[in-house]
Amino acid sequence: MLGHRIGYVRVSSFDQNPERQLENIQVDKVFTDKASGKDTQRPQLDALLSFVREGDTVVVHSMDRLARNLDDLRHLVQQLTRRGIHIEFVKEHLTFTGEDSPMATLMLSVMGAFAEFERALIRERQREGIALAKQRGAYRGRKKALMPEQVAELCRRAAAGEKKAQLAREFNISRETLYQYLKTDD
Repeated sequence: MLGHRIGYVRVSSFDQNPERQLENIQVDKVFTDKASGKDTQRPQLDALLSFVREGDTVVVHSMDRLARNLDDLRHLVQQLTRRGIHIEFVKEHLTFTGEDSPMATLMLSVMGAFAEFERALIRERQREGIALAKQRGAYRGRKKALMPEQVAELCRRAAAGEKKAQLAREFNISRETLYQYLKTDD
């Protein structure tokens, strides 16, 4: 019995186009995440891992679309191949079956290390750019989620004992953001 070809696509932001990743690649079903690749906690990746069966092939545009660090990449590839699922990386022209040669294992490690290195360089350049922008006075950080009068109301209501989770939902902010506002009000 020949298995299905299941595509996995990941883009980091909502304005990126996921269509190009598996363009002209024949797949039976595609799972698409719009999330960072810094960790493996992604809803569509979890759905894919639950969906695929022995004999299936998972098709991914490139290794860095599946994972951005070597440990996560190795873990995911091993998790799939141990279940009898093949994984194919289109850009790298590599397929892992679980019966891989030492050379295939080396290629996975080398290519995964490059993806991790690239991610570290991006983060370093981002930090440098933010530092330079701060020196010029051009960087003010993220726009505040609430207006000052909303913050005052939020703090008043929290002090009156209203549930913080309910307040966060009502003001359309995360609980972490709510706690940041409450902390600055002290």
